[in-house]
Amino acid sequence: MQYCFQHVKGSCPKAQRVVIFKAVIYVIMVGTIVVAVCGNIMVIISISHFKQLHSPTNFLILSLACVDCFLGAFIMPYSMIRSVETCWYFGEMFCKIHSSFDMMMSTASILHLGFIAIDRYYAICEPLRYRSKITMSIITIFISITWIVSLGFGFGVIYSKVNLEGIEGFVILNHCVGTCFVILNKMWGLLGPLVSFIIPGTVMIFLYIRIFVVARRHAKVIDKILSKPSNHDIAENRERKAAKTLGIVMGVFLLCWLPFFITIIIDPFINFSTPIILFDTLMWLGYFNSACNPIIYGLFYPWFQKAFKIIITGKVFKKYSSFINLFTENNYLKK
Repeated sequence: MQYCFQHVKGSCPKAQRVVIFKAVIYVIMVGTIVVAVCGNIMVIISISHFKQLHSPTNFLILSLACVDCFLGAFIMPYSMIRSVETCWYFGEMFCKIHSSFDMMMSTASILHLGFIAIDRYYAICEPLRYRSKITMSIITIFISITWIVSLGFGFGVIYSKVNLEGIEGFVILNHCVGTCFVILNKMWGLLGPLVSFIIPGTVMIFLYIRIFVVARRHAKVIDKILSKPSNHDIAENRERKAAKTLGIVMGVFLLCWLPFFITIIIDPFINFSTPIILFDTLMWLGYFNSACNPIIYGLFYPWFQKAFKIIITGKVFKKYSSFINLFTENNYLKK
């Protein structure tokens, strides 16, 4: 049998995996990391560089992109090696730091999505009050709450060891050199998902259902006012587009995170018998949401697509490129 550290007493056993299988998993995970990092860097550059994108909503998206970029650049690579090699080679101290930042950034990413849902609710359901309600000060408060709560949650749980109260015997019995996983007791197996997923997820679902209902109502009103067939088609297309947008946002979010948090809740009640390979798979499915965010909240909007084209083609280095009008058709990209 192979061990993580062959000459260290109490070393964890290392799972034997076929080389081709490991290579395929590495390719998939590296691809996820590259998309997460590069995609979010594009969003960060776009919002930071182009003056037209300096709005309260986009600063919230900018903060989300920073979180997801950090997660992809500094958390996922170490998690990838641990998942594929089934060993942690970076020491116990760094394990705590990595686990704390992992919890912090994953929580921050989800909380950002919740606040973006609030922003979209006011923009679509209460457009007349939107500018007075969602100001730069409010967005700053949203971002501050997200970072402070996530920081306190991630580092507080790991370093206080409240998640291990009552299961110390199990932890000691199953500890070996070369492992790095966060174990949650029954209380924190419920409180953790409540803070990180259930509350923001419930807010998102409620608000997006409300947005969908209002969007349909607006489409019907427009359809009555503009009774021409062509206008009817426009209203119908707008309704269909709204449904598609909300379906993508909620579908991707729930697909990526719901299985992971269900497992987190159940695991303490089944004596922590969840297979490591299943836990890793669901964790990476959650990570994948950080790669999807720049696509959903960036590429989905035409002005972001134009900004990305300018950055990719190098035209971003031209003089006065930060003042380009991204909201109208222009010939700048053709020059």
